[in-house]
Amino acid sequence: MFSKATKFIALCALGAGAGTAFGMKTQCSASSGPLITPVLELYTSEGCSSCPPADTWASGLKGKNLLVQAFHVGYWDYIGWVDRFAAPAHTARQRELAGSNQLRNIYTPQVLLNGRDWPQWGGAPSRLADAREPARAHITLTRLADDQFEATVTPAAGTPAWAAYWTVTEHGHNSRVKAGENAGQFLKHDFVVRQYTQAGEYKNRNSGASPGGEPVPIKLGFRSIAATPGHERQINLVVFAPQSGKTLQAVSLSCPGETS
Repeated sequence: MFSKATKFIALCALGAGAGTAFGMKTQCSASSGPLITPVLELYTSEGCSSCPPADTWASGLKGKNLLVQAFHVGYWDYIGWVDRFAAPAHTARQRELAGSNQLRNIYTPQVLLNGRDWPQWGGAPSRLADAREPARAHITLTRLADDQFEATVTPAAGTPAWAAYWTVTEHGHNSRVKAGENAGQFLKHDFVVRQYTQAGEYKNRNSGASPGGEPVPIKLGFRSIAATPGHERQINLVVFAPQSGKTLQAVSLSCPGETS
């Protein structure tokens, strides 16, 4: 199912890693490894008849060493069903990625892997393993308090600039669709993006190294929306190259007690 939208710009994505709890509710942390955690973005809509199979496929990626994000878009709402998970910022991001991929249109369902369009997503699982390249940044992510998080990003030496964004994703959402192309269907969703926040662009002195030759770490703060009762959530940070959109590293944090 394709839209008529033709505007585009440029941007990209981020990845995952398991959260480690240290006992108290407010103490939870995750750290990235030596390889890039692949970032997979799904652009979907409850008003799109072609999207439910993609949603089901994405749900099957639970437990994989990936950072999966399902961005719901609202440009099919006019058909008769309003997607309550959609946000204009999600559509804007999809248009930016269309620009970096030299695409003339945006469409659903669309899957991107590390910022690259992946139209054959259903039949090429080996592509996910191929995305495990050496990381170009290191990330530590910590929960400081309920809904308050801090990350330290250390770019690899020689990295001239980097950018980042945060997302909050949740599992276990569903909708009984009463109108539009999916009328009568009961749709289930995981990895639903509930919050998307850009974290800025950073230029590094001495090509990513301090005068002494060591990379310069940067701290990023984030205040999330409140957790939705009954839905497991993840706090995600994606670091990427601002010009190419290529993922440099990503991490995902799941803390205990966030579904209560």
